[in-house]
Amino acid sequence: MEKARDEHLHAAPALRVCGADLIVLPEGAVWWAAERMLVVADLHLEKGSAFAARGIALPPYDTRATLSRLEALMERLRPSRLVALGDSFHDGEAEARMGEEDAAMLARLTRRADWIWIAGNHDPRPSRKFGGIVREELRAGPLTFRHEPQPAPATGEIAGHLHPCAAVRVRGRRLRRRCVASDGARAILPAFGAYAGGLNVLDGAYEPLFPSAVFHAWMMGARTVVPVAAHRLEGD
Repeated sequence: MEKARDEHLHAAPALRVCGADLIVLPEGAVWWAAERMLVVADLHLEKGSAFAARGIALPPYDTRATLSRLEALMERLRPSRLVALGDSFHDGEAEARMGEEDAAMLARLTRRADWIWIAGNHDPRPSRKFGGIVREELRAGPLTFRHEPQPAPATGEIAGHLHPCAAVRVRGRRLRRRCVASDGARAILPAFGAYAGGLNVLDGAYEPLFPSAVFHAWMMGARTVVPVAAHRLEGD
């Protein structure tokens, strides 16, 4: 099984950031094989229940869906370390609203790897109930992992927060997908959460991050990831 897993990952397109070879996964995560590290951003657990509290009716299954996808990835890749790049919980009351089964699933996952919660703007101090350690940022080799991207240059930065997505026209059909945005010096990861939306990478919010406008959007399909140059993308 490990051989099949490694062959599958070897066939996936590699993204190099400051000399670190990363694999962008169609599930919306990044795998750093050399460090056995799985990186996800913006889980926004219990976003559905937060909307329900405001009278916006959404199916209350986003936490279960998000954790199930994450569990499947962890089962397949067997990471030694998992880094959650902030906004893992939608707000400060998310833990109180979380169902017992979902809380038990999350606690189980945090025991399967060295789990690092990067503090986000929605969850500046994630609960210690679920294990893991909380950091403002993490440095590993040439990379720095944080929640909110800093203006360029931010060499080696791996961040989330902006929920990047990209749109491109293929044979007359417009496709809009989650993506990793990267110029080789930094990478911005998409939101992993089931109910998290996306901000087009051509939005002005990205201009301080990629001032030269020379970057690629690693667009995610159901089973594949395709890097698309910025000049081929469409705005919303």
